[in-house]
Amino acid sequence: MDNKSREQRYDFDQIVDRRGTSCLKYDFGMERKGRDDLLPLWVADMDLALPQEILEDLHKRIDHGIFGYTDPDATYHAAVDQWFSDRHGYHVDPETVTVGCGIVYGLATGVKAFTEPGDAILIQQPVYYPFREVIEDNGRTFINAQLHYEGGRYTIDFEAFEKKIVENDVKVFILCNPHNPVGRVWTRKELEQLGDICLAHGVVIMDDEIHCDFVYEGHTFTSFMTLGPRYQENLVLYTSPSKTFNVAGFQPANIIIPNEELKKRYRRANTAAGYSQGNIMGMEAVKACYTKGGRWVDELVSYIAGNIAYVRGFVKKNLPKAVFVEPEGTYLAWIDFSAYGFTDEELEHIMVEEAKLWLDSGKVFGPATAQFERFNLACPRSTVEQAFAQLKDAMDRHQKWE
Repeated sequence: MDNKSREQRYDFDQIVDRRGTSCLKYDFGMERKGRDDLLPLWVADMDLALPQEILEDLHKRIDHGIFGYTDPDATYHAAVDQWFSDRHGYHVDPETVTVGCGIVYGLATGVKAFTEPGDAILIQQPVYYPFREVIEDNGRTFINAQLHYEGGRYTIDFEAFEKKIVENDVKVFILCNPHNPVGRVWTRKELEQLGDICLAHGVVIMDDEIHCDFVYEGHTFTSFMTLGPRYQENLVLYTSPSKTFNVAGFQPANIIIPNEELKKRYRRANTAAGYSQGNIMGMEAVKACYTKGGRWVDELVSYIAGNIAYVRGFVKKNLPKAVFVEPEGTYLAWIDFSAYGFTDEELEHIMVEEAKLWLDSGKVFGPATAQFERFNLACPRSTVEQAFAQLKDAMDRHQKWE
């Protein structure tokens, strides 16, 4: 590749004003936090505009002027297969794919498809909070196999994981890979250990791989689909371009289920919910993003890696008692403030009332992490710099840790 072809094509430093666009991240501060002067780095939604080559395809579809019912066609399936075969090492058989309206809807549908009311479903906290919600809101029993936290890093206690399954007769395990919020990209060995335990006890694995395109140097994403046929027998894989390309508002999702019986059960639950044809613009987004977005994503991941490096250095220099949990994947920073000795209420007050930041408090990911905060770094560098300058100013006003 020559120097010209290696030059950066996209400008991720550009500020796009999202206020006044009915944007959940920016426009609902009064409704959600009781104020509208906060800098939002909470919901996993990027402040980075799509490239023109993708927007052109979306404009073309809009200009047609008719937006009726649709189904995934050959070009749709080819786009999905190309993306995952080129980037993640597995082919996607169209017969295994069910289109959904977002990952969380798909998870809730899976809960109803593969369990009965009262059945136990296991998750690994701290984890994306809708996992617990779709379990309990559908009358199932939530079981937690807490991730082990030591030295600023999270690992899996496999003995405890299996014990929870056996003692509670767990029917489903919801996996997050890469893991939100702790940033782990599970290794092949770790995934095989999880898979072996679940196979031994007849547990269905509902695997959320929505952050799979955000993986950083020194780490390799391994999809469950690449582990071999035996690990596909109890697998329900959830994929979507919604995080990679920030198209969550179109609610695209592809649920890949190789096992025929599990696929039938999922589709029955999907039909029972009244869902059939997908969102036509969501499907157009899938095709455009997966066929034309490769270079944009490569540059995006590199840019976010720069944001991560900035925060890593900032925390080390300016917040010496905070622990920056190194993200192997996702565009989220998970920071532990427990060493400062604040109460949970004090920490929340500092973040909101003094630093004027709108973050996702660690308490929503599980009770053990109320002293953590999740920061969304998928934004221009200047936004990151502003957020952490505000945080430093607020923390500097407190001498409690000295």
